[in-house]
Amino acid sequence: MTMIMNRRALLSGSAAAALGLWGGTVRAAPYASRRIAVTVRGEGRDVVLIPGLASGPGIWNGLLSALPGYRFHLIHVRGFAGLPAQANQSGPLIQPLADEIARYITAAGLNRPPVIGHSMGGTLALKLGLSGRVGRVMVVDMLPAGAAMVGGTASGLGFLADQLSSYLTGTAAGRRYLAQIVAQTPGAKTSDPDVIANALRDLANLDLGPQLSRLTVPLHVVFAVGSDAQQAAAITRRFREAYAGAKGAVLKPIGPSGHMVMADQPARFLALCRMFLAG
Repeated sequence: MTMIMNRRALLSGSAAAALGLWGGTVRAAPYASRRIAVTVRGEGRDVVLIPGLASGPGIWNGLLSALPGYRFHLIHVRGFAGLPAQANQSGPLIQPLADEIARYITAAGLNRPPVIGHSMGGTLALKLGLSGRVGRVMVVDMLPAGAAMVGGTASGLGFLADQLSSYLTGTAAGRRYLAQIVAQTPGAKTSDPDVIANALRDLANLDLGPQLSRLTVPLHVVFAVGSDAQQAAAITRRFREAYAGAKGAVLKPIGPSGHMVMADQPARFLALCRMFLAG
């Protein structure tokens, strides 16, 4: 499943712990939630960073060390990368997470900050953009419809996703298969399989494409392409078609890269983040 594969481990040793962070000063945000944890690093303009499925804030370490002058608010979804699931253990996940991040933005007094989200975090970033709670959005390697990342549609895969969720969490064979799916994802070994299955179910049922015409904030989309020119052209076409409804969206392919572009192409990804944050 392209959406959640990663060719390179980003966390190193026990020093990363649950947050997956190392180096610099880490401050806990003055905020409590049963769905997310937030830490703050750096000083300067506020930026919200949201990792993807089964990942923790450690995926952004290269970005944090290379971009001084920003105050980064690192979202950590409970149930992923070492945090207990708490309220994310069952039931809907994506919309409650978007609502909770919006609540944090208000509680922390952030004034429509830019947000960068990878994979599932990109879906959450889009939702925040549509809600008007953020000033600009960068989506990293995620289509508006989660099912489209594996060649399907929300209407076609939604029912199957509900069945898949029950299989993945309710049977021994399903749990083994789930472990194989996310084996190379940062934080997967310490992520709750129930939360992962809930996320996959929600993503397969969700299509934000029809809502993109309502987006009033700048949108940048960075997506991974491989070294095969024909395949890269096909992926580029798919992303451009999917985001056609977002007026003025800036789409940037980056490659050769797997899903974790910040690991596979760190210098190029950093340059695109600088461009996005500079406005």
